[in-house]
Amino acid sequence: MSEAGGDSRTKTLNFNVGVLGHVDSGKTSLARALSSTASTAAFDKNPQSRERGITLDLGFSSFTVDLPDQLRDSGGQQQYDSLQFTLVDCPGHASLIRTIIGGAQIIDLMMLVVDVVKGVQTQTAECLLIGELTCPCMVVVLNKIDLLPPNKRQSAIEKMTKRLHKTLEGTRFKDCPVIAVAAKPGGPEAPDTEEPQGVPELIELLKKQTYLPKRDPGGDLLMAVDHCFSIRGQGTVMTGTILQGSLAINDTVEIPALKVTKKIKSVQMFRKPVSGAMQGDRVGVCVTQFDPKLLERGVVCTPGSLRTLYAAIISVRKIGYFKGSLATRAKFHITVGHETVMARVTFFGLPPAGVSEPPSDTKPPPSLPCSLDTPFTFDREYFHQDEYVTGQGETSSGPDPEQWALLEFERPVTCPSLSLVIGSKLDTDIHANACRLAFQGRLLQGFEDKSYAETALPRLRIYKTKHKEGQVERVSDDYTVIGRNLFKKETNLQLFVGLKVTLSTGESGVIEGGFGQSGKFKIRIQVFRMW
Repeated sequence: MSEAGGDSRTKTLNFNVGVLGHVDSGKTSLARALSSTASTAAFDKNPQSRERGITLDLGFSSFTVDLPDQLRDSGGQQQYDSLQFTLVDCPGHASLIRTIIGGAQIIDLMMLVVDVVKGVQTQTAECLLIGELTCPCMVVVLNKIDLLPPNKRQSAIEKMTKRLHKTLEGTRFKDCPVIAVAAKPGGPEAPDTEEPQGVPELIELLKKQTYLPKRDPGGDLLMAVDHCFSIRGQGTVMTGTILQGSLAINDTVEIPALKVTKKIKSVQMFRKPVSGAMQGDRVGVCVTQFDPKLLERGVVCTPGSLRTLYAAIISVRKIGYFKGSLATRAKFHITVGHETVMARVTFFGLPPAGVSEPPSDTKPPPSLPCSLDTPFTFDREYFHQDEYVTGQGETSSGPDPEQWALLEFERPVTCPSLSLVIGSKLDTDIHANACRLAFQGRLLQGFEDKSYAETALPRLRIYKTKHKEGQVERVSDDYTVIGRNLFKKETNLQLFVGLKVTLSTGESGVIEGGFGQSGKFKIRIQVFRMW
């Protein structure tokens, strides 16, 4: 909600629409065609972007419409007068996917822009995956219909629409609406006298797709900042979107990356002064002066509410379209909150069937059942995995088992708890026809101590299974065998009591304890067959 200055105090619902798609699909042209009011970040002012004709950063612009009937009749306590669409124009260039991931976490609806001539391309599919992880609903916009011959235009649109619906069948966006437009007839170089085609119909479709997003002014403030600049004599302005909580004039906010706190002097929403703003709002916040070059992108929060982490434990799920293996000790680009950083990954999970569990005195208590959706806890023993495990059962065609990962960051990251985490291989060849999004999860546990390997990691009990071979020295009785050459003389055999042993003849047993002082041991056979 925003309250404009003056006596009118109109209440506007802000609705964030992400504009995603392959490079050169016409996203920025579409945002221009839709928007009537541009923010400081609109349409990508980066000179390199202007030269190359592509978007290098998140761009923001907006337009306001009458409140749709479904929101007017929603029966909610909060009554709005109008609906503002904030368009988040995400970059399409392959190497800039980290920016898309950062931007996707602040959108309520996704517009997936597809070049009607080229169809779904690699980055289109990656944008679709990001949308599935971050956004509840989507509209597909088939752009550049002016490039189709007029006599074949309708059949080509219908054919592409059918192909897209087939592509979306297995996703959460099944049966989502598809609409055809020409955002900039004639291409970027064409004169602006050419009227866009299909844009009024797209606006009506967006209005129909709008819902009342959950907006909560309570809790700590978290604002994603994407642009920063100074105004002489006034202070430094940070523009961004409020992810949670609210802010108001005279509040004190923290800039964790700079380790400073600043007082809010004024707040604007698309050039209109407001007294405050809340979750979901796109704002410009003027604070007491600091060097804007120190904060290109980052977060602002309630003082003391964010944590800076050197490592973290996350829940983890592999993204099905990623073709590579997820190996322990490998490094991935980790996007968490509004940052992307390299991290070394260690995978672990619950013991698979048939794998020996640790000795009985360290087994998890019965109150912690081993099942899917098992919450992470330091009270459990976990099984070390050389790589992420896919599938379950003999055919490996079932769902992936519950798994976790330890992330060890190359540099500390500042983020809220339970953040969405996405692991990628962004160094993959940008021309390869391959998905670079590898896995996703939620941040469950963070380690704030730089010496976490000594102070915190010992609490994480991960074990490996080892295979060792020894010899049977003699059979003591029908149920007891004495073994040797498995342990050194100085080994504390009490640590191995209860572990399973298999004989070369097929019998199995467990280690009962030591035998003498030379490292020999006693095995209790469960079913013994005389040789």
